[in-house]
Amino acid sequence: MSHAFTTRVLNVASGSRERVVDLTRDCEEFLRETSDGRDGLLNLFVPHATAGIAVIETGAGSDDDLLAALHTLLPADNRWQHRHGSPGHGRDHVLPALVPPHATLPVVGGRLELGTWQSVCLVDTNVDNPNRQVRLSFLA
Repeated sequence: MSHAFTTRVLNVASGSRERVVDLTRDCEEFLRETSDGRDGLLNLFVPHATAGIAVIETGAGSDDDLLAALHTLLPADNRWQHRHGSPGHGRDHVLPALVPPHATLPVVGGRLELGTWQSVCLVDTNVDNPNRQVRLSFLA
């Protein structure tokens, strides 16, 4: 693998409830270990059909607001054609159309360039899958 491209898989235990999991520190640690202070791009990808990546403020209620908004847009009821798993699980398969399973973020001088209140988060509404993977890739 080229020194210009480095990748790693994070294993995230998201649990058996809907969650917004802050991955910012994991991203920063990955960049400290791999970027060598270089500029580039950090890509995050979730190889799951029922989870996404969001850049959002956390800790001030926005993460709960996001989950509440997703409940309004994607109710956990029996309207969905996709019907295996927990009641309303079909909505989890629609989630990645609204919260994409990827994000690409700028890295300057080896540091993630986020705004003051921005965090990088895994959004997981699928209570049937408590373990997730997130691939981090740095391209210098």
